[in-house]
Amino acid sequence: MLFSAVASHLKLELMGEDLEIDSMNELSLSSSSQLSFATNKKYSSELSSSNAKAFLITNALIEHLPKDSSYIVCEDVSISMAQATKLFSKKPIESGLASAKIGSNSYIDIMAKVEDGAVIGSNVTILAGAYIGTNVHVGDNTVIYPNVTIYRDCSIGKDCTIHSGTVIGADGFGFSHTNTGEHVKIYQNGNVIIEDDVEIGANCAIDKAVFNSTIIRKGTKLDNFIHIAHNCDIGEYCIFVAQTGVGGSTKLGRNCVVSGQSAFSDHISIAPFSTFTARSGVTKSIKESGGVYSGFPLMSHREWKRLQVRIAKLND
Repeated sequence: MLFSAVASHLKLELMGEDLEIDSMNELSLSSSSQLSFATNKKYSSELSSSNAKAFLITNALIEHLPKDSSYIVCEDVSISMAQATKLFSKKPIESGLASAKIGSNSYIDIMAKVEDGAVIGSNVTILAGAYIGTNVHVGDNTVIYPNVTIYRDCSIGKDCTIHSGTVIGADGFGFSHTNTGEHVKIYQNGNVIIEDDVEIGANCAIDKAVFNSTIIRKGTKLDNFIHIAHNCDIGEYCIFVAQTGVGGSTKLGRNCVVSGQSAFSDHISIAPFSTFTARSGVTKSIKESGGVYSGFPLMSHREWKRLQVRIAKLND
């Protein structure tokens, strides 16, 4: 797609050379063939060092652009970015692809649906009502139970188990908001990567990323009714108990233990080997490994136990 086509879609003026663009990405991860964006001056250093050549920016950021960049000046970059994501959105099903490849000794139930372009490994079991989308990859020895839905372009590793009702690769919950209260959809154009030896319980939802990948890393185990939002990165060998939710772009290090009904804010990082007791509310990053935490507001488990004793005494 030409950058001029983006300008035309946004009804704004292109400044600089018309470039060929194949996708969108955030500043720090962009390549020279991708369109990126910056909403305010706190991104000026990332903007100046970005590998992208095409940008959506405000007037105040023009001086921070890399040399020989092309750009579109936007009144509201977040709205223009959302509108531009629609241009790169893929159709749910892609025509003209080769038939799905099915490995040896795999069982695909007659009532399961596997779209063209999918690649299914050896010794895979896919049961009735499961849906495997366009270009999905499923590794060897994985078991997919009834009524699991895996959207296009997602990748499932080897030796995984995915239980009934789980949805992998649905849109992340992303919108930009106008001054008049309208909600403009940010199209989620990434995917989900599930690494090897992951188990996902029943009725979980793992959303695809905006531009890159939501990742569940090797050996992690998710209980039932868990939501992992877009662009999350869940470290190796984590344990999640039921009814837990993780906000978008949050990262957990390896071997974290998350007890039931806990919740994590978006855009935070959690150190490896952190443990959270039931109903923990995590709103800030945790940098030190090995801690045990409880409550909301979150505090160390020891402090939380002392607080509960004090609260109990108030009733005496």
